[in-house]
Amino acid sequence: MRPHLTRHAARARVAAAACALALAGCGGAVSVSGFKGEEHEVAQTVANLQSDANAQDQAKVCGNDLAHALVARLNEAPGGCEQAIKKQQTEIDPGLEVTVESVHIAGATATASVKSTFEGKHRVSTLEFVKEGGKWKVSGVR
Repeated sequence: MRPHLTRHAARARVAAAACALALAGCGGAVSVSGFKGEEHEVAQTVANLQSDANAQDQAKVCGNDLAHALVARLNEAPGGCEQAIKKQQTEIDPGLEVTVESVHIAGATATASVKSTFEGKHRVSTLEFVKEGGKWKVSGVR
């Protein structure tokens, strides 16, 4: 693969992780009380991601919240996963609020419909998850 294509692919992968981080935002706590069992665990992953992002703890975001495959792709970018997350955190507005609307599980993968609200405007996105080592981790966003 030519170097400029590699850089472009790395930027696209960083953007995917950045979107997931942006969904987790720097707003208030994510409520997980409406979910039970595995659905609760998936929603808790969103809450954990938000908490780690709020604390600006890039090591926890990369080590605990994101799927290994996503972290590996982000590590291909200059500065690796932690630098990509740190850069994204500077671009997230602190007024962003996040709500997990629904969770759907299919074996070792899951999706969560997540609504982000900023200044009264809503955006709904879907976070993707994979179960690794008994824990749900963010693997992408669509």
